[in-house]
This record gives sequence, structure tokens and C-alpha cells, in this order.
Amino acid sequence: MGTAQLTSDEVCRIVGLRVRELRLGLGLTMERFAEQAELSLGMLSKIENGQTSPSLGTLTNLANAAGVPFTAFFRGLDEEHDAVIVPAGKGLEIAHEGGGKGRTYHDLGALRGPVREIEPVLVTITKPGEVFPLFQHGGVEFIYMIEGKVEYGYGAKRYVLKKGDTMQLHGEVAHGPTTLLELPIKFLSLKVHATPGNHS
Repeated sequence: MGTAQLTSDEVCRIVGLRVRELRLGLGLTMERFAEQAELSLGMLSKIENGQTSPSLGTLTNLANAAGVPFTAFFRGLDEEHDAVIVPAGKGLEIAHEGGGKGRTYHDLGALRGPVREIEPVLVTITKPGEVFPLFQHGGVEFIYMIEGKVEYGYGAKRYVLKKGDTMQLHGEVAHGPTTLLELPIKFLSLKVHATPGNHS
């Protein structure tokens, strides 16, 4: 059915995350939780860090100590490979500091997970208006022009972007539309955030 295959290391990592989430949700220290589950502190630490494959007996003890069903530790094994589909015109309109009359921002969805790695937003500008604020954020941003023409500021520089043009930039540098040259303007903005273990 086209489902991506998980490695045993990925299963250990996800089970470890769920064990830690449940323990923290109960407000228990590792020492206390290990004691309740009749495990050594070292074993619990290895499980939470995805460094060992816990036996069924160990998982049963952990489930009993947390007061959850055994299956709770496997929640999320499938969602790691979720696909998010947003039908045309169905993105969620969001409040945005660059918003205003004739300007809309539609969030195009996010994969479930502890952090948001990619933030796709469809920006539509149909009316001239006051000057945009310049934006700054972590990570990098990729812009794809769908229609119209805009002068886009990036630090002290200005670039003219038209239909089909793309731009990649570092989010920490002040950036944003500076002059609306040809309305309507529509572009896709993809913000890619740095995640733990992703230091490219």
C-alpha cells in the first residue's frame, strides 16, 4: 500500500519519545518512573534515548506504571510518514503581520510532530496599500512567484520578481515586498526551519 518501511532504530526512537512524553506528563522523575516500572535507571535512560529495544515485558511494566494501554508507546509510528494534502483554495487563512486590505496569507498545512520543519504559506496581494513591514525569522525561506511582479527587499538590496521566478534567502536578514509593481501578486513562501540533528 505504499507505506514507508520503518527501521528498528526508528521504532526504538519513537517508542523512547512516547515513554518520555508519558513520564513527563505524569510529572515523574526518571528515578521515580524507573522504580515504579521495576527498571534500572540506566535501562529507562537507554529506552527514552532510543538506544535499546525494550522487551514486551519491559513495555508492559512501563505501561502499567504510566497507567496507559500498551499500544500508547506505538502512537505516532505511522504519523512519521503522514502526507498532508490541502485542496486548491482550501488553505487556512491566517492572521499575519503583513496582512491588511487586499492581502491574504493562507497556511498550506503542516506534518504532525514536535516541531514544524516547513511552513508553506500562499501570499496573495490584490490592492496597493501601505508599506509592508520587513520580516526576520530563523531558518531559510524559498519564494516562488505565481503571478504579478514585485520588488522584493533583502537587506539593503532590491530584486524584481515576476511570474516563475524563485528566490532563496536567509530568514535572519530583513526581507519582504518593498514595491508592488504589477497586481495581482501571488507567491508561495516556504520557510524551512532548522531542526535538531539537521545542521546542514
